[in-house]
Amino acid sequence: MFTCTGPVIEWRGPAPFVFLAVPEDDSDDIKDASRGQEYWGQVAVDVRIGETDFRTALFPKDGRYLVPLKVAVRRAEGIEVGQELTATLQLASRGEPRVG
Repeated sequence: MFTCTGPVIEWRGPAPFVFLAVPEDDSDDIKDASRGQEYWGQVAVDVRIGETDFRTALFPKDGRYLVPLKVAVRRAEGIEVGQELTATLQLASRGEPRVG
């Protein structure tokens, strides 16, 4: 299990996406722990932010991972772009039932 704190960022593509940027040191630790579990560079994780639990896949970008933050999660936890956010990440195997 990993606990990390980083900035909430917006990445504009065809549509805006909001992510938690995982610090590089934490990203390196996650990459080491997830060897053999990644799929096209993405890593499945169970995430806890505040009182909200959800499953997603970390996106690799510029030497670190990004945690996608769905609108429902952002609303539930009052998350805004630019704030510092702390999340707990648990590696999840594909096909494994979500815990929590």
